[in-house]
Amino acid sequence: MPIDAKTQEIVQELTVAYFMELETVMNYIANSVYLDGVRAEEIKKSLAADVTAEIGHAQQLADRIKTIGGTIPGSQAFQPVQTSLQPPADSTDVVAVIKGVIDAENAACSQYTKIIKLCDGVDFVTQDMCIALLADEEHHRREFRGFLLEYEQA
Repeated sequence: MPIDAKTQEIVQELTVAYFMELETVMNYIANSVYLDGVRAEEIKKSLAADVTAEIGHAQQLADRIKTIGGTIPGSQAFQPVQTSLQPPADSTDVVAVIKGVIDAENAACSQYTKIIKLCDGVDFVTQDMCIALLADEEHHRREFRGFLLEYEQA
């Protein structure tokens, strides 16, 4: 059954968010394993713990895409964009990873805000889901901003 233009636009933006979450998972895993040093341990633990949450976000998005009539894309449609969250050349450059996480969280917050506005008055279920996801991303961003403050004061 074909979906209307507005729903198709919502599906497109949910798909962007879906791929953002999956890319974040890849980069969190990479950085949680790659970083070295005593100062890196707390960041590594936080990234490793957040992998589960980010996978859960991707699963929620995929389910919603399917529920409203879209098709969940596979890996062939994926195009990476998180340049600042790539593991740094220096495995002890914890600040670069923290800044990359903040960049990724900022992008996620912007994407969820975009979807929330797009859904207003049209798709309250998707809007509600994205409000909850936005709250999670804002919390995670706040945590890493705190890490950055600590590292910049050291």
